[in-house]
Amino acid sequence: MPVDLSIKRVPDVLVERLRKRAAMNHRSLQGELLAMLEEHVIQNDRLTLEQVIELNRAAGFRTPSESVEMIREDRDDPRRGEPR
Repeated sequence: MPVDLSIKRVPDVLVERLRKRAAMNHRSLQGELLAMLEEHVIQNDRLTLEQVIELNRAAGFRTPSESVEMIREDRDDPRRGEPR
């Protein structure tokens, strides 16, 4: 269930900048604030490229830079041509 939040004593300068941003995005002030919160919270939940690479390596996946080694291993495999 949605929760109502309130921010008190926001400086006038910040409110004006938020109003301008909301107008540029064709949103109400509340809509702009909600969009900003969603963007920030979701963005922080995303994995970094380094985290994705590390997870893939931990799972045993190889990177494209290792493709030459993979091809050579397959080519030089004495069982090559046998059914797997």
